[in-house]
Amino acid sequence: MTNQIKTASESLKEIILSALGNLIADSKLPAEPMPPFKVEIPADKSHGDFATNVAMVSAKTFRMPPRKIAELICEALVLDGTYFNRAEIAGPGFINFFLDRSWFSDTVSLIVKDGDDYGKTNTGNGKRILVEFVSANPTGPMHIGNARGGAIGDCLASVLSWAGYYVEREFYINDAGNQIEKFGKSLSLRYLQLCSEAGQKVIAETDNNTEAICDALYSDEGKSEVFPMPEGVYLGRDIIEHAKNFFDENGNKYADCDEETRKKALVDYALPKNIAGLKRDLKKYRIVYDTWFKESTLHNNGETMRIIEKLKETGHTYEQDGSLWFKATDFGVDKDFVLVRSNGIPTYVVPDIAYHYNKLVTRKFDKAINVLGADHHGYVPRLKSALTALGVDANKLDVVLMQMVRLVSNGEVIKISKRSGKAITLYTLLDEVPIDAARFFFNLREANSQFEFDLDLAVENSSQNPVYYVQYAHARICSIVANLKSEGFEISDVTREQLNLMTTPQETELIRFLAGFPNEVDLSAKDYDPAKITKYVVDLATHFHKFYDACSVKNAESEDLKKARLLLCDAVRQTIKNILGMLKITCPEKM
Repeated sequence: MTNQIKTASESLKEIILSALGNLIADSKLPAEPMPPFKVEIPADKSHGDFATNVAMVSAKTFRMPPRKIAELICEALVLDGTYFNRAEIAGPGFINFFLDRSWFSDTVSLIVKDGDDYGKTNTGNGKRILVEFVSANPTGPMHIGNARGGAIGDCLASVLSWAGYYVEREFYINDAGNQIEKFGKSLSLRYLQLCSEAGQKVIAETDNNTEAICDALYSDEGKSEVFPMPEGVYLGRDIIEHAKNFFDENGNKYADCDEETRKKALVDYALPKNIAGLKRDLKKYRIVYDTWFKESTLHNNGETMRIIEKLKETGHTYEQDGSLWFKATDFGVDKDFVLVRSNGIPTYVVPDIAYHYNKLVTRKFDKAINVLGADHHGYVPRLKSALTALGVDANKLDVVLMQMVRLVSNGEVIKISKRSGKAITLYTLLDEVPIDAARFFFNLREANSQFEFDLDLAVENSSQNPVYYVQYAHARICSIVANLKSEGFEISDVTREQLNLMTTPQETELIRFLAGFPNEVDLSAKDYDPAKITKYVVDLATHFHKFYDACSVKNAESEDLKKARLLLCDAVRQTIKNILGMLKITCPEKM
């Protein structure tokens, strides 16, 4: 796997150590153990391509001024046949190194040679990571927050795969607990409204038109005087539609039965349809999960109750007012929390503990990563405290907290209300903007930052639209290659000597930037931040456009230079293609 920056850095360390070894052998430096030193890329390009602090950190060891050590090292350096052509001493003793043209030439060749694999690393060494994201409440359609979580989670999983980890994607279906009880209650109330005299009247007057019936029952944000709904229920139109379809199939069969039977029948009818809808919408969004894990599984196989017993055995629980509490304060959490209510029913956190125990212990993932909304901030330390009590390394659970999204159109924020059922759904969003734009835009900012999604910009075909800007750079390169091919010019074997002809600042900077892609993958994986990749590819497109405007490909000064520049264009094309493929964004050859 090509990583020319890593190759140069490691080579430079060996060059420096070899010089130090020769100096010690010649008794010019004392034979003392070398302290750790850094080789890094300076922020200021005038300070070279790489710099080291070796002379600074070894001054005490060698009992010599840093600059004198630097002078000795520079005299002992052997740079012939390496990727470096010179070294300079700066300030009190820093040593700056400058890359030879061969490094730039080899970088271009190796990128093209790696092809679709360029940018992949083996940093993860096959460690198993489970990425759980979206996990939207199955009681209704996914909203705009889920859209951001989906893009971030899916792209993060891709980045981790590129960094050499074994990654699985998982959706956790909350098909048990309070939200399902609330779902059943909401469906039952709407069903009874349809069975009522008033409901039958609406059905007759609308000629059984589902949309019109939904309008009548929903009225003003679900607050109809004729069809009132209490507090604490779901008011979305989707609830009315489910109840209407259930009524069409069953009539008033469940109108007079007991409440629990009616709720169960309605939930059993509506929930599978909602889950199927989640899968459909996510697939449209180019998200496919390896596993759909149902919360009910944990209840049915006894894992939830076993976790309660395991926590009791740790000695970190106590009873108060008939409830079972977990002593989270024993683990530095600000307050204890209830595991089992006084009515004997476990709280929502218990199956969550069981679920993560299942991830890390039962299924033995090396790391579990959750992408959650920022409102889960207080939830995370509670969950980790319970895992710690159970003997699980809580550091194996990492949580990416995601801020909410604001939709903007015509410069105005679109006000939405999830409670009233007026939230913008994922399905609606993907009807309004291209999928490419949605996935790219949601990864333009770090997850923990507020984000404004500009609906107008997302559909704009201009350089102001970042995804269009990147796609255009790829299409532009494809056009350059196609035009030259039509004139009989083909990319053939390009020699190092030909590539060495590229010496302009625009060419050099473009190649140097291309070389940074594998490191950007590793950094993005380390920080759980796919936004680094989207930012990188936007900057790559900018570097390419600057190069293309300054350095003619078609009218290059020589055929050899034309070949070299065309290969550089191909390296850029390949890198953009790889990044957009990683992000599951289309990569058009014509625009």
